[in-house]
Amino acid sequence: MLRGSTVGLRARHEDDIPILRTELYDDVVNASRAEGSPWRPITPGSRDPRLVVDDPVEARVPFSVVDLESGALVGTAALWGIDNHNRSAHIGLGLLPSARGRGYGTDVVAVLCHYGFVVRGLQRLQIETLADNTAMLRSAERNGFVREGVLRSSAWVLGEFLDEVLLGLLVQDWKPNANGKP
Repeated sequence: MLRGSTVGLRARHEDDIPILRTELYDDVVNASRAEGSPWRPITPGSRDPRLVVDDPVEARVPFSVVDLESGALVGTAALWGIDNHNRSAHIGLGLLPSARGRGYGTDVVAVLCHYGFVVRGLQRLQIETLADNTAMLRSAERNGFVREGVLRSSAWVLGEFLDEVLLGLLVQDWKPNANGKP
């Protein structure tokens, strides 16, 4: 398990999948804002490609996020789009509704940076998020990410085009102890 100040990132367990599916992916609004594709229902008990236990795709590393004090599942996180040649990857995370607003997001981003830069030896991490996702923007910027641009009207979400913000962090600009994180 990778540990931050308040959260741990661990391998996904089978028991996590029904919780993550119900709390994150069955919520049409939340899933539509988080995914790059239209929401669609997944039949209970079927394999959901977003929620696998052992992901065989080398370019994606999924984690379950747990509260270190209680051990409770609080969300999901991933390094995805891993490009070993250019030593870059993207960061993504989703917190259960009950876990939002408690500082977990900032800690998850910090732990993902540690994993990307220290464990994987990457040079660059990148985040794309909707321009109105203030929680993600704040979590990214608290960890040193810099706004590199706005992708105007790039996301079709529930009947309207929304802007996305592109943020990047280079390993030489990363300050791993800035927030008391790994």
